[in-house]
Amino acid sequence: MEATQGYLGDKDMVFDLLATQKHITSQYNTHAGDCACTDLRDTFLNLLKEEHTIQSELFNESQTRGWYPVKEAPPSDINAAKQLFM
Repeated sequence: MEATQGYLGDKDMVFDLLATQKHITSQYNTHAGDCACTDLRDTFLNLLKEEHTIQSELFNESQTRGWYPVKEAPPSDINAAKQLFM
């Protein structure tokens, strides 16, 4: 569905939702790290996991529809990245 006069199309809605999920997960991550209360931290971490699941579903949907193409990295690049962070 394409955008029409003031309304977002499907692609724009999914990308807006994906951007929102990225923001939400960032906020939950920050606040979980700042918690002195273990129960509150666990609550934030549970919410963070749920939000990551939603983000993953949106990402997969956008990939399935061809809106978010991802180029596969060559094995040499993957190995170089591993070495960099080991």
